[in-house]
Amino acid sequence: MSHLSTTLESVASRDPLRAAAVDTVKALALAVADIATLIRWPSGDVALGAASGSANADGDNQKALDVLADEMIQNALCKVPSVALYLSEEQDGAVPLHDSGTIIVASDPLDGSSNIDTNVSVGTIFSILPAVDGALQAGRNQIAAGFFVYGPQTTLLLTFGESIMAFQLDNDGQFYDMDWQVRIEPKTDEFAINASNMRQWQSDVAAYIADCLAGTNGPRRRNFNMRWVGSLVADAWRIFRRGGIFLYPADARSGYGAGRLRLVYEANPVAFLVEAAGGKAVDGNGPILDILPESLHARVPFIFGSANEVDEFMRYRP
Repeated sequence: MSHLSTTLESVASRDPLRAAAVDTVKALALAVADIATLIRWPSGDVALGAASGSANADGDNQKALDVLADEMIQNALCKVPSVALYLSEEQDGAVPLHDSGTIIVASDPLDGSSNIDTNVSVGTIFSILPAVDGALQAGRNQIAAGFFVYGPQTTLLLTFGESIMAFQLDNDGQFYDMDWQVRIEPKTDEFAINASNMRQWQSDVAAYIADCLAGTNGPRRRNFNMRWVGSLVADAWRIFRRGGIFLYPADARSGYGAGRLRLVYEANPVAFLVEAAGGKAVDGNGPILDILPESLHARVPFIFGSANEVDEFMRYRP
């Protein structure tokens, strides 16, 4: 099995920005190994799923592990001279790290933190961008992106835009190649959506899901299964493994009219991976990666997965 560092050296080439991204991924992998240990064997006096007593920039209540993961990732990035800014879902604004840095790292340090106490997979999502273009830039500009999953195994999906690499954390604290050619199957019979919000959906989303649920007797002429974990990284990992479509649309609830997932920290890096795997990722109007964020904590509707099924969903759009 190939070691993460060995694989990364082979893709660094002579591109200084890509080389900087490689150094950053190595630093993140070290931090993640420590986070994985903390999750698996927490100190007896630390309740990782307990409220920290504070809220992040979006007003969401932070868990203790949210704060710890954010601190651990920031500390790791402080050791990488090429990182100019750290953008975190858990912090109000950009955190300057190195004046001479050439890249920006955006991260959701602990995705799915509401699931900590239920022992459901959570993760760390990251995006690496060129510093010269500033903090607010379209996802198409990403140099690299990926996410780690803390589940039955601790894993990493990583792309520099051309293809996806998959790694698994071993007992020695090192990430090794999973020998998996990551591609999202274009056709699927699975969808992921929080059906408890059905009464709040817009008409196009409601019509699409209704036709899926109608099965062989409906216009889709086949049966669909619904899968919903409620952790973005867990739902995404399943889709990368066996196809599917994930929908977190805008809806009629207060605060959800423009979508709920964060463009910079969640949608952009996942969409970068999805496109590299042959899938599609949209906000309901066009590709996620073409959206210019209006703020660091901008939210978007997010639909991604098997290309044929995303195209089918878009046909329901008004």
